[in-house]
Amino acid sequence: MRTGRYRASTCATYGRLVLIRPMTEDDIPAARTLAHQAMDQVRAATRSPGSPEPRTGDPSPEALSLWTRRAKHFLRHDPDGCWVADVDGKVAGVAMALRRDKLWGLSAYFVHPNHQGAGIGKALLDAVLGYSRGCLRGIIISTEDPRAARRYRLAGFSLHPTIRVAGVVDRTSLPVVPGVREGGPGDRDLCDSVDRQVRGAAHGVDHEFLGGEYGLLVCDTLVGSGYCYVDANGSPVLLAATGRKIAQRLLWSALARSPENAQVRIDYLTAAQEWAVDVALTAGLSLRTEGYLCLRHMRPPAPYIPSGAFL
Repeated sequence: MRTGRYRASTCATYGRLVLIRPMTEDDIPAARTLAHQAMDQVRAATRSPGSPEPRTGDPSPEALSLWTRRAKHFLRHDPDGCWVADVDGKVAGVAMALRRDKLWGLSAYFVHPNHQGAGIGKALLDAVLGYSRGCLRGIIISTEDPRAARRYRLAGFSLHPTIRVAGVVDRTSLPVVPGVREGGPGDRDLCDSVDRQVRGAAHGVDHEFLGGEYGLLVCDTLVGSGYCYVDANGSPVLLAATGRKIAQRLLWSALARSPENAQVRIDYLTAAQEWAVDVALTAGLSLRTEGYLCLRHMRPPAPYIPSGAFL
């Protein structure tokens, strides 16, 4: 049930009353728009000299629809973890968090560019961190934005730098991979079991959402098990395995599903995921630094590739 708590604060920067309140479905369109605007700002601000201009502008209808479905999923299963900052009756910030077993994760955290630097972000993060009470561990994926990383560190999270690999798969590098099959709803218990072994908490109801949006690959052998959700381009959305060899089988199988000349990317790899970096380099993909995997009271899960939204 919703806690019904509201938090009000006055931001000294422009003296407006900011209401931190529970999010509703009516807030989704405005929250979705400001999230994309905030990400455009981060991409522009953190672009390396000489690198191509970041892709900005209106997201695709598919991306908008996915964001909406994801927000509704969290409102349904984690209503007390979904908050917005309301300034003069308009949504100026959004934060959505989840709790699975004893693990808390921050799924989304954005403040509209016009309202940044006024204290709204801190008030919003304080509210969503309230949903972590009673959880043993915490996980956040941070962009390169130094302001966000600073807030997470001050909240007690350790910052683990991450890299992203991207490019077109060299199809001559693809090996024959045994033991990997298509998964389905019947693999839910297997996935939850692997989750608990690798990161200490199951994804639970999130598997229902992920299974409806992405393809599922499963490897279940006498020496280990694992799974990987894959998008239409062959990019892994979430991967967990009980051993590196199983994880590499799954990653190779995901890359093999990429269409000819499709751009593939693998995000949020820490130093604990060298098994994935080795696969990526062999497949001809390129590396670049990204942001941070922020963890509280836990080490980087491995072998593991986290999901940006479901962590």
